[in-house]
Amino acid sequence: MASNFDDDQADGIEPMDFSFHEDEDLAVSNSNAVDTKFDETIGHVEDIIMDEDFQRIQTEFMEKYYQEFDDTEENKFIYTDIHREYVQLIEKHLDDELTKRMPGFSMGEFTHQIMERKNELEGEIFEMLLTFSDFMAFKEMFLDFKADKEGRTVDLSAGIMVTSMQGGGDDCGDMVGDEGGISLDDCTFSLTGHSFGDGPEQK
Repeated sequence: MASNFDDDQADGIEPMDFSFHEDEDLAVSNSNAVDTKFDETIGHVEDIIMDEDFQRIQTEFMEKYYQEFDDTEENKFIYTDIHREYVQLIEKHLDDELTKRMPGFSMGEFTHQIMERKNELEGEIFEMLLTFSDFMAFKEMFLDFKADKEGRTVDLSAGIMVTSMQGGGDDCGDMVGDEGGISLDDCTFSLTGHSFGDGPEQK
């Protein structure tokens, strides 16, 4: 008596191969493992950068060099040297701390994952991590620090004070609109140190 397999071959029917399902399941499993490890690493990074030692190291470095940075499209040669020193100092500290927590950790592999996901990730942690491999993110970090040091950031939480910058302020204070509100159409005023409005039209 012939077997079913022989019958299938006789009918020209090939036995089905399900091995591709095993490959697909393995790929999904590997992807999940990578995501889990990435999330674990991010959790450790968050703990490390909140630590006083990291905050001190980063702040001292930025205090040392922030005056070198200008908010222009031109990049000075010294920026490259500063970035190299930053990576050696800050990334090494982060690498050492992560290796203590995750034996076998690879900063190179982790940085590669960050760059692959840079368009998907948000938040201060990811912005800080990008400063290691993305020079523009590094420069932007320094410019923000410089603006904060020089008091050029607008903190709306501290309240808004509108101050007239025209003729001692009396003219604008008397400009009451039809509905009782103050009209600023003909005033130049200052919002936390920044000037807005063109003032009265010069004739």
